[in-house]
Amino acid sequence: MINDNRWGILYCPKHDMLSPKRRWEKVEKCLKANGVEYDFVQSESTSGVDRLVKMMINNGYKTIVIVGGDSALNDAVNCLMQTDSKVRESVALGVIPNGLMNDFAHFWGLAEGDYDQTIKWLKQRRIRKIDLGCIRYTNKHGEHCRRYFLNCINIGLIAAIMNLRRQTRHYFGSRTLSFFFSFLLMIFQRLEYRMHLKINSDTIKRNVMTVCIGNSTGYGQTPNAVPYNGQLDVSVVYHPEMTQLLEGFYLFVRGKFLNHKSVHPYRTRKVEVLEARKALVGIDGRLMKTPVGPFTITVEQEVINFLIPE
Repeated sequence: MINDNRWGILYCPKHDMLSPKRRWEKVEKCLKANGVEYDFVQSESTSGVDRLVKMMINNGYKTIVIVGGDSALNDAVNCLMQTDSKVRESVALGVIPNGLMNDFAHFWGLAEGDYDQTIKWLKQRRIRKIDLGCIRYTNKHGEHCRRYFLNCINIGLIAAIMNLRRQTRHYFGSRTLSFFFSFLLMIFQRLEYRMHLKINSDTIKRNVMTVCIGNSTGYGQTPNAVPYNGQLDVSVVYHPEMTQLLEGFYLFVRGKFLNHKSVHPYRTRKVEVLEARKALVGIDGRLMKTPVGPFTITVEQEVINFLIPE
């Protein structure tokens, strides 16, 4: 039987200049210095995260910590949401940021590389019940599917940029620089998509550049969203002129995205996407298999126990 105080740690290596082994050694040193009892496993893939989190749940770990980024956290919460609610209620999920973006960790003030402080906060076991967004869709096989998200869903240009950024991350050390070069490459491709959306009492049926539905800050696109109010924030961006596009990127980097005149913000519990022709869909920073036909995005309140700092 697993000691209730013992952590199950899932290490998802970040592939950059620092070797995965050296990075884990730094985390391990801080864990030992803080007297944490733990077992750890390493995963290199989405299917690995799913399988290993299930293993930890079945083995009775009450604290599961992901050393990874937004995508690994997404895999973990989707695994937890497949369990019985009583089992899920007994498990607390934490994160030590170690991914490409780490946006959800940043929302809580957790910084990359500050392993000692993060572990000290996790040890306090301060739990907050958080909401998840949920996309319900039909796949190409005609199967009805659902996928949960912590941070956001992107539809259109930003989903394409983030996908390209994941592919080019090895070439640019800076997160902003990598995003900027991906942005420059994308402006020569499709900039707008025919969409039909229903948000609250509004119907949007026109060409749209990008949509973000945020349960959290959405990589700066839904900066006022919080994952504990039972609401989703939505940013719909119409197609601006080129000068406005560059201005929009500047405001995005400065954290003032909503100030741009092409951005139309909403707050809601449900978004219906009746059409998003040829638009890619990203979930928590990773491209998902594009839904076939209409899909719906909603919020589920207080379904995950998340370990937060002071």
